[in-house]
Amino acid sequence: MTPEQTPHALITGGSSGLGLALGRALDGLGWTVVTDARDADRLAGAIADTDVRGIPGDVADANHRRDLAAHVDDLGGLDLLVLNASTLGPLPMRPLHDYAPGDVGEVLHTNAGAHAALLAVLAPRLRPGAAVVGISSDAAVQHYPTWGLYGASKAALDHLVLTFGAEAGHAAYAVDPGDMRTPMHQDAFPGEDIGDRPLPESVVPRLLALLERRPPSGRYVAADIAPAVPA
Repeated sequence: MTPEQTPHALITGGSSGLGLALGRALDGLGWTVVTDARDADRLAGAIADTDVRGIPGDVADANHRRDLAAHVDDLGGLDLLVLNASTLGPLPMRPLHDYAPGDVGEVLHTNAGAHAALLAVLAPRLRPGAAVVGISSDAAVQHYPTWGLYGASKAALDHLVLTFGAEAGHAAYAVDPGDMRTPMHQDAFPGEDIGDRPLPESVVPRLLALLERRPPSGRYVAADIAPAVPA
């Protein structure tokens, strides 16, 4: 694979969970992968045995978004943008009426608004045929007690990603990965054993199949996507 043929991906929130699993998988397939995370040490440790390029920072910070854009410029453009970074907000999770206005703004900005701003910065840098994936949640369409703020932020991300796809002509997907055994999911259930949840690596083949088949833009549930059958 020549440098001109090498596909390029940017994944936000790649120090753990699905972002890390997808980044490692794409790296193993020969992609050039850039990812970020707020904790620089955790990010460096997570990708130490890969060729993934880690850019520490918070996607909610405009200066960091400009840094990401500069790295994309160095690559010559993007073939895949995965909007994965998320926050649950203040813990423990709580009913909507118990959140302060500032908490609401922070969660909506981190999970949706900041990614919309990143989309705006990176739109001119998406190569022809590029895809945009927003990592969603069933909480975006269902109504679970204490999940209202997180769910609203994911519903907003879905709408932003799919509207961008309609406007820009790129393939755009909002993907609900389902429950996974991740640090964030553990934070949502403090003190509970979440060992029965599947690892995020189990979702990656379904995401790769989606990207390979390129169905119409829309909202997809990972469990409904048949993984690619190895040749």
